[in-house]
Amino acid sequence: MKQRVAVLGSTGSIGVNTLDVVARHPERFEVFALSAASRVDPMLEQCARFRPVFAVMAGEAAGRALAERVEAERLPTHVLWGADALERIASHEEVDTVMAAIVGAAGLASCLAAARAGKRLLLANKEALVVGGELFMEAVRQGGATLLPIDSEHSAIFQSLPQDPATWADRVEKIVLTASGGPFRRRDPASLRDVKPEEACAHPNWVMGRKISVDSATMMNKALEVIEARHLFGLAPERLEVVIHPQSVIHSMVQYRDASVIAQLGTPDMRVPIAYGLAWPDRVTSGAAALDFATLADMTFESMDSHGHRDRFPGLGLAWDSLRAAPGTTAVLNAANEVAVEAFLAGRIRFDHIHSVNLATLEAVAPSKPHALQDLIELDAQSREAAHSAAARLGT
Repeated sequence: MKQRVAVLGSTGSIGVNTLDVVARHPERFEVFALSAASRVDPMLEQCARFRPVFAVMAGEAAGRALAERVEAERLPTHVLWGADALERIASHEEVDTVMAAIVGAAGLASCLAAARAGKRLLLANKEALVVGGELFMEAVRQGGATLLPIDSEHSAIFQSLPQDPATWADRVEKIVLTASGGPFRRRDPASLRDVKPEEACAHPNWVMGRKISVDSATMMNKALEVIEARHLFGLAPERLEVVIHPQSVIHSMVQYRDASVIAQLGTPDMRVPIAYGLAWPDRVTSGAAALDFATLADMTFESMDSHGHRDRFPGLGLAWDSLRAAPGTTAVLNAANEVAVEAFLAGRIRFDHIHSVNLATLEAVAPSKPHALQDLIELDAQSREAAHSAAARLGT
């Protein structure tokens, strides 16, 4: 029987790669639903190719525009729009697997809906864990969902851990997340104030969206991934480590109590963790090129304490700071960073001001423990307001 897949964020890079893997295995997977924010043309193309039952757009204008074109082309797809529609397809009784690839806190509600409905949830949305934290993990437990990480680093960790999660705390010494270092790994920290958006978006190894590319350049992506790892794998923050590995061949590692290390290697192609998540516990072809060890460049590693990396990437330490702070602090950090990156990409603040906005927001907002989605929404809004104020004060 085929897996029926809902791809949330289908026109983004993760969504497009997911559909590429799905198309390679028509005997295993079929597309039940797609969603996008506002890009009508690529969504129409996806509807024509995959003929989903539902297509959801974030806003009414885009939804109506898509509906007109779907009807004109006589496609069998029902077009919906809005947050309620997104949650509807994420929890639909006919959906087996949900690829959660909506960028930012906007994807949190649909992730929670899929978790509560007990879906096989392929999590490419960092914010579900960074913002949702224990609230999200409790929804996974109560709904009986199968949670499979799609970030290349967390997929690598998951593949390197023992099969029984109950043994992780006793058998594992630490988790080591690798980071490429992004485009500024060797840049003078004092010169980062002059970085332009196009420079920050030019990642040396990965093809990604603009927001995550900037996060890679600041290493805030790695800070968010540390927070994710804390919730996904249950180890204390002090047992999570980051090392810079510029070649992006080893995607992450697990060090065991006996000092042995198990790592997952692969080409820097997101179709590898996507295919693993779709087929788990099986393995299917992903379309990615295999590693050619004969031509593989030397693999190098750098400690965060070397080469001035602490000064170059001050945001990374905020992961451990926020995990040790009051519950809800990681949600504040996430909201601040989203606002700061948006302001940088729009030319309103300098690159080095991203960290300043994050710090100012953490100082301005004192969270209380979130008990429901509405608590997270209100905390997110409060944090964004504080971040916008901080960005306005720093504005260029």
